[in-house]
Order: sequence, then C-alpha cells, then structure tokens
Amino acid sequence: MPVAPALRSGWLTATGAISFDRPRIAGVLNVTPDSFWDGGRHAGADRARAHAERLVEEGADLLDVGGESTRPGAGSVSVADELERVLPVVRALVRACPGVPVSVDTVKAEVADAALAEGAGIINDVSGLRLDPAMGDVVARHSAGLVLMHSRGAVDRMASYELAEYGADPVGDVIRELETAIAHASIAGVQPAAIVLDPGLGFAKRTEQSIALLAGLHRLVELGYPVMVGPSRKRFIGDLTGGLAAEERLEGTLAVCVAALLAGARLFRVHDVRATRRALDVAEAIRSPR
Repeated sequence: MPVAPALRSGWLTATGAISFDRPRIAGVLNVTPDSFWDGGRHAGADRARAHAERLVEEGADLLDVGGESTRPGAGSVSVADELERVLPVVRALVRACPGVPVSVDTVKAEVADAALAEGAGIINDVSGLRLDPAMGDVVARHSAGLVLMHSRGAVDRMASYELAEYGADPVGDVIRELETAIAHASIAGVQPAAIVLDPGLGFAKRTEQSIALLAGLHRLVELGYPVMVGPSRKRFIGDLTGGLAAEERLEGTLAVCVAALLAGARLFRVHDVRATRRALDVAEAIRSPR
C-alpha cells in the first residue's frame, strides 16, 4: 500500500492545479437521456454548453460531464455511444469556458483517453478503477486528475442495494476498498497529488450506511487525500425527510454538503450550484474565519 500524502491544499489535473483554498463545486452536466434528475435536459453540445455557462455563472469551479447513467436498471452504453454523447460536449466546454476544468464521469478507458485528448483534465471513475483495467494507465499517461469513488458491481447495479452488505464498521469497509483503488492507481503511475476520494454516497449503500459514512467522513479525510461528496438529491435524503421526491430534496442536499464540509470534504458534486455555493460560503466563513 503506497504511503498516503499529507493532507493537501490542491489537486493536480491535466489542465492545471485546483486549489482548495475554498470549497470547490463540481457542477453536474449529464448528457444522458435517462439520468434520475436531469436526464435528457442537456443532451447535445449546444444545450450542454448553455447549461455549463449557467453553472459557472452560479459558482461552479469545474464541470463534470457524464454520458452514462448509473441509476438502477439503466441500460449499458457502448463506447461508441458514450463517445458520441461526451466528446462534442467536452470540445464545446473547452472553448466556451476557458479556465474552467472539465471532468468526465466514465468507467471506460477508451472514453477517458479520447476526452482527455480533447481537453478534459479530470476523470471521475465511479467504479474506482474496478471495471476497466486500462483506466489507471490512461489517467497516468495524460497526467490527469482522478476521482476514485467507492462503489460495487456493474454500472447498472451500483446505485441499487443488491451489494449493500457491510460488517459492523461500514466506514472501515469502504476505506479498505478505496485503499485498494489507490494502490491500483499507484501501480499504474497515477501521482498521489492527482487523486481525490469519493465515498460514493448511495452507491451500494442503504440510507443508514450513507449516514454512517457522513458521520465518519473524518476517517476518510485522514487518509490524506482530498475528499469529494456527491449527495445531490439522492434517495437517502428522501428517506431522511419523510419520503420526499427528488425535486424536494434541495434543502437536504445543502445540509449534507455543509456537514461534509465541517468534516473535511473540499469538493462537492451537485446539480444545484447557486444554492450550494451560498451555503458552503457561509459555512466556510464560520469554519475558518479570517
């Protein structure tokens, strides 16, 4: 197991370093027809570019483009189809939003390679390098940033409860599995300073397990890698608020982001950028008064 770095104040990516002098927000830009919250709304380069510009105006620090849904039961997407969805959007964002890092949410090394060649700087692998053995090599070759998210199973099973079986310490189980992902990244040549960890809230986790991870997030932070959370309008928030539907989960999302910030998270992947930016700016001012 490689030695974890000291807790860092920045993140190395293929398009430059991202500082963590303040909480950083990754604006979600799904270009899929079937994502649970915004499926189909931003498909196509023109609509995606317009939405990305709004996200940046609202306070997004980077843009996370996804071409394959991870909702339970979603059909698999071929490499060709994912490339057709993602590449025109990456090209458009690199031109329209200069200086704003572009992340691509993919588990396929071929998609990652092509997107990085088009100017993306980060790969967000929701499988934590489990599903494509070539992914680490691609990220290392491009000197890209890498998000290692904890999940289990194939893409269409990740967000289900099928594999949500943990021992008495689910936080420790997740940490051990993420340490395996870190080791694989290290073997492939990915630099520690390029790695961000994501506990994968809601992915192969029941509500009580996502809550345990949030309560124990400081343990993940102590590994020395920056931590990103992606709670945006997820099912566990609905469970905690009396069964609210996705369109009514904004306040719960903001509560999770603030709690995660206070536990040490520095990156927040969300759909609702403006509200999250305001909430995090206030919480950060309280957490670290200057």
